[in-house]
Amino acid sequence: MCRECGAQYPDILIHVCEKCFGPLEVVYNFDKISLSRAKISGRPKNLWRYRELLPIGYDDSIVDLGTGYTPLHRGRRLGDHLGLRNLYLKDDTVNPTNSFKDRPSSVAISKAIEFKARAVGCPSTGNLAAAVAAHAAKAGLPCYIFVPADTEKTKILQAMTYGANLVAVDGTYDEANRLAAQVAEKYGWAFANINLRPYYVEGSKTLAFEVCEQLGWRAPDSIVVPLGSGALMLAIKRGFEQFMELGLIEEKPVKLIGAQAEGCAPIVDAFKAGSEDVTPIEHPETIAKSLAIGDPGDGYYVLKAIRGSGGVAESATDKEILASIRLLASKEGVFAEPAGGVTVAVLQKLAKQGLVSSDETVVCCITGNGFKAAETIEKDLPDLTVIKPTLKAFTEIEEA
Repeated sequence: MCRECGAQYPDILIHVCEKCFGPLEVVYNFDKISLSRAKISGRPKNLWRYRELLPIGYDDSIVDLGTGYTPLHRGRRLGDHLGLRNLYLKDDTVNPTNSFKDRPSSVAISKAIEFKARAVGCPSTGNLAAAVAAHAAKAGLPCYIFVPADTEKTKILQAMTYGANLVAVDGTYDEANRLAAQVAEKYGWAFANINLRPYYVEGSKTLAFEVCEQLGWRAPDSIVVPLGSGALMLAIKRGFEQFMELGLIEEKPVKLIGAQAEGCAPIVDAFKAGSEDVTPIEHPETIAKSLAIGDPGDGYYVLKAIRGSGGVAESATDKEILASIRLLASKEGVFAEPAGGVTVAVLQKLAKQGLVSSDETVVCCITGNGFKAAETIEKDLPDLTVIKPTLKAFTEIEEA
């Protein structure tokens, strides 16, 4: 169904409304969905435990690498440091390809199989490339990935190892995205975040489902979400709303907090300016490559969602991002890529400003593993100290 005009479409490979060009969303008949806490709890611990709320018609189509039901850590030490008594960390670094993108990719490639797609692919800043490539390999489908040429080598390495065809584009993510859209249309291929997008985004809402389940079947007071295109935040909001509609959790407001890197923060800029329009950033400059989307497709809707929830949007500098990566690792043992550093840095700012209270239950999304950006993080670390293999040598540096 169209998010703008309400026009409805059958289950086909289409992603924009033919009447008003608005974005399309999957619609569920909640009257026919029978889902209980007990039924969910008894299922395998992956995202497909929420099978009735995912847009796949046949079980045989499902491409499953074991994605989902990732840890929700109680961040006691980090919380003490930030002055937050009820801080939780949703750790998607441990998904099969080490980011939350495995969630939408599992659903997208499963849907591509139902559509009998001859090939799949996506434009990506890195994490989606790895996730789509891995699921395509599992499904036995040819895969084409379009990435900006400056994408971290570790992310390209993952996708190439899975056997994908990598197309490095001399340009920004938005330029890679435009080219990928043209290729998908010309060849009729199914691209996860383009013509499969209405189905693809449904996978991300399982993060919200899991958070509720892991908190004892309740929603948090606030959730901090990194913003690239904005699709993840909207999916999380949708997840909370669907669980409430089904009576699986009590109805309550959840404050949405958007986090961006200062070098590419069009949504934050619009939020602070009180504007409804998101002005694109032509040349993003940030170490948070996975968030470097200068023209966020869901920017307008994200602004509306944040404001409607009583939330806030804030950004962090590269220096703050790197410091927060180290802070998270040293306090909680979680190694995050820059996107995770962004959410922690923003949360730290808001806690200091009193915009996140010490008593509220707040979830901070850690969406990707630090090894994804090892080259970037390594530059910020001190040089290794080398000593002779003697107790005397160790004692000298320890007592210096």
